[in-house]
Amino acid sequence: MTITLRQYAPDDAQTLAKLFFETVHTVNSKDYTLAQCAAWAPEVPELKRWNASLLAHNTLVAIIDDVIVGFGDIDSSGYIDRLFVHKDYQGRGIASALCEKLETLRPYARLTVHASVSARGFFEKRGYTVLGEQHVYRNGESLTNFVMQKDV
Repeated sequence: MTITLRQYAPDDAQTLAKLFFETVHTVNSKDYTLAQCAAWAPEVPELKRWNASLLAHNTLVAIIDDVIVGFGDIDSSGYIDRLFVHKDYQGRGIASALCEKLETLRPYARLTVHASVSARGFFEKRGYTVLGEQHVYRNGESLTNFVMQKDV
């Protein structure tokens, strides 16, 4: 299995939005309620806003056998905004490949992420430390995540 990473293109927006929705509603549903998942990842995303956000960051798309299996993005300050792997491709090193590349795109002094309950362990294994727990409100639902950082 070969994981290919490439830059995001606007034509990817619909596929990534679907991947995000399905991942949150399956993988993250172990740690969040149905209402929280629906607030976090609505079935009908605002694709214009989604695309603009992905274009504003350095966004990478992971592909295996011509199938988009994950994506991640980082801003100019070293903040990893999103890192998601397709629900059917979990545990194959895709998140690690994406994160490794994102972390080395620039000479960041510090990397930060607001990791979900589901992703906290992944980032801890990569050397990130928890600075604190926070509660983010989306569509009337409180979602717990963890502010984490890694000095590089």
